[in-house]
Amino acid sequence: MFKFFVTILLLQATFFVFSQKIIAEKEILKLMGCRFEITATAKDKKAAQKAIEVGIAEIQRIENLISEWDSATQTSAINKMAGIAPVKVDKELFDLIYRCNKISGLTQGAFDISFASMDKIWNFDKNEHDMPDNIVVKEAAKHINWEKIILNAQNNTVFLQEKGMKIGFGAIGKGYSANKAKVEMQKIPGVLGGIVNASGDLLTWGVSNNPSGWSIQIADPKNINKPLAWLQLNNISIVTSGDYEKYFSNNGKRYSHIINPKTGYPITDIKSVTIICPDAELSDALATSICVLGVSQGIELINKLNEVECLIVDANDKIHTSDKLQLNYYK
Repeated sequence: MFKFFVTILLLQATFFVFSQKIIAEKEILKLMGCRFEITATAKDKKAAQKAIEVGIAEIQRIENLISEWDSATQTSAINKMAGIAPVKVDKELFDLIYRCNKISGLTQGAFDISFASMDKIWNFDKNEHDMPDNIVVKEAAKHINWEKIILNAQNNTVFLQEKGMKIGFGAIGKGYSANKAKVEMQKIPGVLGGIVNASGDLLTWGVSNNPSGWSIQIADPKNINKPLAWLQLNNISIVTSGDYEKYFSNNGKRYSHIINPKTGYPITDIKSVTIICPDAELSDALATSICVLGVSQGIELINKLNEVECLIVDANDKIHTSDKLQLNYYK
């Protein structure tokens, strides 16, 4: 799943913490099919660079586990055996799928990794397209059902009950990889903090090279080069799902890349959802879920969750926020 660009303000000023100069290093590259920006702060350049290296390696390892496009991954094996037999997988992948199903239950199916059965129906290339035949959409949507993802914890097996089912981690994988990269980066001696930004799935922690901390801007859906609001973040994630990084148009109407699992059709009534919470994996999944649930149900759900806040921009550019969200808005 593509997320709209979140600008990170990494000011050039340097300062001293316990008489140690803070060095910030950043690398921009393509991982998991999208743009990643990985930043590390440390007491010396070598430690910061090493942290970035291990972060990249961890993200690549995860991609080799969860990609449904690589025929050699365990995820592809699960999809190939849909309706045939269970597949034994690593506990890490099993646990991730288990958590995905828990989120599906929490969101009443608005989040569903079996949405991947729709991957050949829609073309979100920012161009004008005819709508696919309704019968084709309905047939593919029949295979979306998280309750038919059968998990056996004793044997670590995953079984998709029906042929034609398929799972994919586009709505949670980048958040998960950000969490895991952070863990590995923190192990490097001398590393003080960092950011993993996976095309808008953003996780910050520790010490910034800016005395005021990590300062994050949220883009305006009407103009992604213009900030809508900003906030200071530390040891927390911010994830945004938007309708303009990946979409198509039909008769002038824009269709987001986010699929409603209950209908098989893309959403049209929300431009963007931003989720703020300590866990990037959960933020990633909830951003997609709220897009599907809509403003009223989405805000209601977020207000019930601890340490989770959200900002929604609807199709009419009206801003909606959860009860406790505090942002600094640009005039």
